[in-house]
Amino acid sequence: MPDMSLQDIANELVSGCREGRDVENIDKLYDANVVSVEAADFSGMGRETHGIQGLKGKHDWWNTNFEVKDFKVDGPFLHGDDRFSVIFEMDTVQKDTGERTQGKEVAVYHVANGKITREEFFYAS
Repeated sequence: MPDMSLQDIANELVSGCREGRDVENIDKLYDANVVSVEAADFSGMGRETHGIQGLKGKHDWWNTNFEVKDFKVDGPFLHGDDRFSVIFEMDTVQKDTGERTQGKEVAVYHVANGKITREEFFYAS
């Protein structure tokens, strides 16, 4: 399969998030050595996650610990030929405490050779 374009990758990531295919898209869209960087260490696992298996583990942790009541995705917003961003808005409930929170974040995705190599998340305060 030829490398996907930046636009193809961005569109597939966004549609996958909207349609619940985000975990399925990890193998398709991400480089084997991807780095995922959070704004803070919210999970106790550190701010950075490395590799496909680490990224899948991060998604598993999220799905195990949070119930998503509402989820909105805005974008993608392309930047040059190697980056794009997406705005996520979430209404979630932490399963073990019942605490409900609303949040908004910007994710910036770096792309090389047809795969996402780095993702960075920025949170609204």
